[in-house]
Amino acid sequence: MTLIQFALRDISRNEFRSWTVSLAAFMVAGLVLATTLLMQGTGDSLRLTLGRLGADILVVPQGSEERVETALLMGSPTDAWMAETTVDAVRAVPGVAAASPQMYLASLDGASCCSVSSMFIVAFDPATDFTVQPWLEEELGGPLALGEAVGGAFVSEPEEGLRIYGYPLALAANLEPTGGNLDQSMFLTFETAREVARVSVTEAVAPLEVPDGAVSSVLVRIAEGADANTVAGAILAGVPGVGVVMSPEMFESFRQQITTVRDGIALVVGLTVLLSLLLIGIVFSMATHERRREIGVWRALGATQRHVVGSLVAQAVVLAAAGGAAGALFSALGVYLFHDYIVERIGVPFLFPSTPRLALYVLVGLLAAVLVATAGALLPAIRVTRQDPASAMRE
Repeated sequence: MTLIQFALRDISRNEFRSWTVSLAAFMVAGLVLATTLLMQGTGDSLRLTLGRLGADILVVPQGSEERVETALLMGSPTDAWMAETTVDAVRAVPGVAAASPQMYLASLDGASCCSVSSMFIVAFDPATDFTVQPWLEEELGGPLALGEAVGGAFVSEPEEGLRIYGYPLALAANLEPTGGNLDQSMFLTFETAREVARVSVTEAVAPLEVPDGAVSSVLVRIAEGADANTVAGAILAGVPGVGVVMSPEMFESFRQQITTVRDGIALVVGLTVLLSLLLIGIVFSMATHERRREIGVWRALGATQRHVVGSLVAQAVVLAAAGGAAGALFSALGVYLFHDYIVERIGVPFLFPSTPRLALYVLVGLLAAVLVATAGALLPAIRVTRQDPASAMRE
């Protein structure tokens, strides 16, 4: 009889021990996987959003830095305007290699003239843009035409057509997912945005307000060899009424929020692992104490200490594998189904991993459960096998 067969037979004889160890493994694997998904997913989302921004410095109206950061990360509509002359002023600052303006708009909330309510819309200038435009050249072979838009990963064109403020838009392409509400945002050119505003006066429930001679932000790429902090300081000193957000420091408040969430979850995981170790150790200590005569007979019949320890640990591994697999799958399914609720509660987007990475994370959670169960069962198993077989049989 193999160790696994022996372990399975022994498992069926003690339901209490089996359920206790499996439940502990279920909790360990589930929490470890959930923590991994949240921490890796939020980090991936921040990196992708920063990469999509593609700028070294973001210039915004003074006092709107945090609102703009939230809008760009979470896809939340915001209102921020400054004079269009700011673009030329920023472009003239030493160390600035390129400067391109953007406008932040939003669709109406619950209006029949808009296919989607409260959608965050980013308008860019194709003549100067260095973020969306290169991607369009690569993917579409050219710029967006009037009336065309690029959608986030989850933006689709309804059968009746995509309409914003009563203006029909053609969805030319979709961007890669970032894990947040930005996946439900839309990118279009200044020309299209102004045409939407013109048509909205007669076709929409309320017109789209695009102030003349105003932009929401200026994306800055610094010259090669220039120092970003020096350039940012020069922008603040030379351009009145603006604030700057450095790309490496962008979303710092969200990073701090992630750290707080991570520390809280890590504490819960640590306590769960510790309690699981104690619980499994107590359960196997009780089990080995009850079976000390049986184990003494094994030893007297020639079973080695290694064989006896292996059979007891094998039980823990089998139970942990079953409970851990269930816990990991339950955790992965829960995070997937409640993705939007989790994003809303923690206030930070996270990207659900691809299938291969998810499989790797599941294995990590399963391995954690197996290691905890093995550690919990190992000490009682070693202790009982060190008893003299004759003494054990007489007890």
